[in-house]
Amino acid sequence: MLPDSVANQIAAGEVIQRPASCLKELVENSLDAGAKHIQVLVRDAGKTLLQVIDDGKGMSETDARMAFERHATSKIREAADLFELRTMGFRGEALASICAVAQVEILTRQEEDELGTLLEIHGSNVIRQEPVQCPKGTNLKVKNLFYNVPARRKFLKGDQTERRNLLNEFYRIVLTYPEVQFTYVEDDEILIDLPATNLKQRIETIFGTGGKQSFTSQLVEIRTENNLINIYGFIGKPEAATKNAKQYFFVNGRYMRHPYFHKAVLNAYTGMLGQDMAPAYFIYFEINPETIDVNIHPTKTEIKFADEQMIFPILTATIREALGKFNVAPSLDFNTDGHIEMPVITHPEHTSFEQPVITRQPTYNPFHSSQRMTPPQSWQKLYDHPSEPIRAAEPTLPIPVSFTDLPLVQLNGKYILLPTDEGLLLVNQHRAHINILYDLCLRRLQDHDGQVQQLLFPDVWDIDRTDLPLVDVLVTDLRSIGFDLTALTPVSYSINGVPAMLAGNSSIPVLQNILDTIRDLGLSARQQWQEKIALSMAQSTAIPYGKTLTQKEMQHLLEELFSLQKYRYTPDGKNVVILLSQEQIGRFF
Repeated sequence: MLPDSVANQIAAGEVIQRPASCLKELVENSLDAGAKHIQVLVRDAGKTLLQVIDDGKGMSETDARMAFERHATSKIREAADLFELRTMGFRGEALASICAVAQVEILTRQEEDELGTLLEIHGSNVIRQEPVQCPKGTNLKVKNLFYNVPARRKFLKGDQTERRNLLNEFYRIVLTYPEVQFTYVEDDEILIDLPATNLKQRIETIFGTGGKQSFTSQLVEIRTENNLINIYGFIGKPEAATKNAKQYFFVNGRYMRHPYFHKAVLNAYTGMLGQDMAPAYFIYFEINPETIDVNIHPTKTEIKFADEQMIFPILTATIREALGKFNVAPSLDFNTDGHIEMPVITHPEHTSFEQPVITRQPTYNPFHSSQRMTPPQSWQKLYDHPSEPIRAAEPTLPIPVSFTDLPLVQLNGKYILLPTDEGLLLVNQHRAHINILYDLCLRRLQDHDGQVQQLLFPDVWDIDRTDLPLVDVLVTDLRSIGFDLTALTPVSYSINGVPAMLAGNSSIPVLQNILDTIRDLGLSARQQWQEKIALSMAQSTAIPYGKTLTQKEMQHLLEELFSLQKYRYTPDGKNVVILLSQEQIGRFF
């Protein structure tokens, strides 16, 4: 038998992985206690202090002590209750796990009691318990998380990452309970103050930037009710899709991840989204608790549905119907027999295809030694660098020494045609410019030598709160390439100047594109940022397709391109230059 302290630390590894896990458990307990106002106070990204204060029911002296015992709970009494859950918590593990790896202090009082209870526990050891005067509700402090497990504390991420995790967890909770007032205080500064409101206004308060167009104006309401499930919430309009859209699923007041239902959402948007774009959605399910199992993962974010294959088409149809009402998609309807009627899609053109001709060799015998395939020589080399793309050996391109006297032709505003003795060089002008700008931007980032062009009228860059930790670090690199940024408010920057290469382009979409790219890498991969920033800048400011170039502009573009060490492919591996040889051209005739 393991000692209780060791067993609790093992449980903490499952339930309490970081300060955000602790915040989730404590706030969920406050909600289960019927709190109408919940305050979250954080210091040093939750490592030094994480405090949750609520005005809920509070606990008696006995319950306050019992609550920190493992598998002690007031929310279920027998196994059958797991299938009738109406509360967020139910295992009775969270508080025991927290006090095993932190210094915990709790003040709690029930409304009918004159005095409350103070309880202090360090690493599962009760330090003191005494009656005190305190307000109704519960005030719980978690100090010095993982102070007694240094190996676990070492694996926590940097403060910026942990702050981001805390905010993400906080958003998942407040989006579920708009009728509850929440306050979030970070390092003694009120960062978020959310009054009790309705769902749409709660979404706007969190994700809106206060600009001319509200965040929720890009959302469409969805709602359906039947005997199996009720679905409601909001989905994003296709034209508002982004690379990193806000996407949330909730079931019976609990946040969840569900790849299968995510696929159902994307099915409803088929044919309406650009490449790599994703729609925002805030989708809420209400379903009989007996038909779901929330006890399959320690964090309770993975939930099993008994009827998920029936819910899938209902969800798709609900979204299609909502989009159809706003004239952005054909709708789906249920027939009386439950069959989904798919929209009829007509095509203006019909292309006929020839039946492929299949030939066979009657004398072929795979078991005859003379007809067996011989393995390629040195085949092992294929596995030397499996993570790198394998390119066939390519002939050296016949690059002219000078482009001044060569007749250059621009094709469809996309390609520059360059005749040579060996054939015809085709240059993708947009990608050629990407390579040139990428090289320039990368050098300026590394040398901190960005040339700034001051703006007569500064722009304002509004930032999502969840991106603040990332932007705080990213600003240094942005200034290196020529962005003159000044913090206006905790969630906005003034853009006073932009890189000279950005002249004539709107700066905010470029900055947002850089942020979207960096977000995928995360703070832990900062050494890779410069290349991604340079590529994002280059892609955003390169010559667009369709622009007509003069002879001098084409000559200058080619001279700069072919002066680069790497000119044949863009940094993300796309062709920039190809050679159509004399032999290939001859075969066409």
